[in-house]
Amino acid sequence: MALDGIVIANIVKDMREKLVGGRILKIQQPEKDELIITIKNYDQYRLFISADASLPLIYLASSKKEAPMTAPNFCMLLRKYIGTARIVNIYQPEFERIIVFDLEHLDEMGDLCRKKLIVEIMGKHSNIIFCDDENMIVDSIKHISAAVSSVREVLPGREYFIPKTQEKLDPTAVSEELFREKVCGYPGSLTKAVYMNLTGFSPVMANELIFRAGLNGEMNAAELTGDLVTHFYKCFERFMEEINSGSFVPCIVYKGADAEGNGKEPVEFASLLLSVYEQQEGMKLSGFESISAVLEEYYAKKNLMTRMKQKSTDLRHLVGNAMERAVKKYDIQKKQLEDTLKRDKYKLYGELLTTYGYGIEPGVKQAVVNNYYTGEDISIALDEQLSAIENAKKYYEKYSKLKRTFEAVSEQIVQTEEEMEHLDSIKVALDIASCDEDLNTIKNELVEFGYIKGHFGRLSVKGAGVKGSKGRNGSYVGGNREKSKPLHYVTGDGFHIYVGKNNYQNDELTFKMANGGDWWFHAKKNAGSHVIVKTEGRELPDRVYEQAAALAAYYSKSKDGQKVDVDYLERKNVKKPNGAKPGFVIYYTNYSMTVTPGLDGLTQL
Repeated sequence: MALDGIVIANIVKDMREKLVGGRILKIQQPEKDELIITIKNYDQYRLFISADASLPLIYLASSKKEAPMTAPNFCMLLRKYIGTARIVNIYQPEFERIIVFDLEHLDEMGDLCRKKLIVEIMGKHSNIIFCDDENMIVDSIKHISAAVSSVREVLPGREYFIPKTQEKLDPTAVSEELFREKVCGYPGSLTKAVYMNLTGFSPVMANELIFRAGLNGEMNAAELTGDLVTHFYKCFERFMEEINSGSFVPCIVYKGADAEGNGKEPVEFASLLLSVYEQQEGMKLSGFESISAVLEEYYAKKNLMTRMKQKSTDLRHLVGNAMERAVKKYDIQKKQLEDTLKRDKYKLYGELLTTYGYGIEPGVKQAVVNNYYTGEDISIALDEQLSAIENAKKYYEKYSKLKRTFEAVSEQIVQTEEEMEHLDSIKVALDIASCDEDLNTIKNELVEFGYIKGHFGRLSVKGAGVKGSKGRNGSYVGGNREKSKPLHYVTGDGFHIYVGKNNYQNDELTFKMANGGDWWFHAKKNAGSHVIVKTEGRELPDRVYEQAAALAAYYSKSKDGQKVDVDYLERKNVKKPNGAKPGFVIYYTNYSMTVTPGLDGLTQL
């Protein structure tokens, strides 16, 4: 979600506590739309501001970012005026997505002056604007002329004002009468009525307010009457009391993660507890100490996932095309196999014609003979140009041809099924991949099995070169590339669980890292990771079996299923056939359980 007015209020609260009274030490502009301002106020803080149209942000960063050797003009201007300024106030006007920094500095004559640095977090309209004490624009990181915007020019010498493109209510000052009129009288869904009429409310926070009120966001707002309107307004008042009192609960909602947020995709963040997600299957809420920590974590994970998806796009496309070809080939082979089902009938015709051929007159188109296997008479079509014995020979030839086709196609179908299973496992590995090394391992596997033409020693995925060559087992020979490691979890009982992220890693995990007495888990008849629980001579509690099985289901093709069957057995009973594809194993003496995929009770290391 984008930063709404509630998140901005949380940011302002945190920054007032940490930055007001502080002095600016350094101003950098690492990108054309970004600023990093270092502030000293007992501790030292690094304020990151981005007016990027696709991802506007403001938070207190924990990491550094390299700045160019030559500062851009806007950065030089800020250094000239406020390079050593003191922050005297930080506020959010009218609950808008705007933060104003009031600054004090000394001019060339040594006189005390005031300036404003205004940060607008408004999607594609985001900007960083530097104004004097009379609200006149000195400069901005983006210049907006009348040709670009008919609402407001953002140029040096123009007066700064907040554009009012929509007549929304300030939720910090709205009366019950206006709330009833604008929100509860809106001719649309209740969710839309909230975020379309109240400044600073995003759809996510509108849904949270409605959930807390026990109402349905899809209902028409105008249908609220009498006591329901009063109830909704009272819930809104309590909601705003949390914000006005600064009782923020910064949090991130993860889809498919453990209680600490380790795992899958971050889907939402907020400054208030998102109770609407607490009861949803597969969703986990993780709290943070500050909204800055939330933003840094959320967008770091989002950016990583986006980057990995972009880098794996070509591989996904290639695997998808290969799977499509394999499915088409499989359908053709199944049809060919169905056609061979007639072979036994032709064999029977040949036998019966050989037996009764002496009694069949030449030149007839069919013969009715007794099937001595069933005792019933059957009619056999004949070529009148051939004798009965010659017709028998023809049927035997048809039988032999179909038999050969059956044997050949049956073998081809097994190979195609193995290919489809292999491609499924690669698709799962692409979903799990979390670094460039993972993608390169997958790419090398695709090269080895002929899906990509190339030389192992010259492979790379954008941004991650691979040096050296790769052997059949997926290990790298030569070069200086660090190998990707399996996922590592620990249970509350102290048992360590490892998850292979690709086929080569599955083989290494199962047959090199695991001992015979360790336990092995895998989603039943499903592409997925090998999961190993290290026993270290201890007996596994039942809950550890369940946690490991849920982990195996989670890292499988059926991760989104509610119930997944998982096989498990001691590692010593898992075998790898000679010449089998990476990740392929066989086993016979196993146990099975049905679980819901998840990471509950596990901590990722």
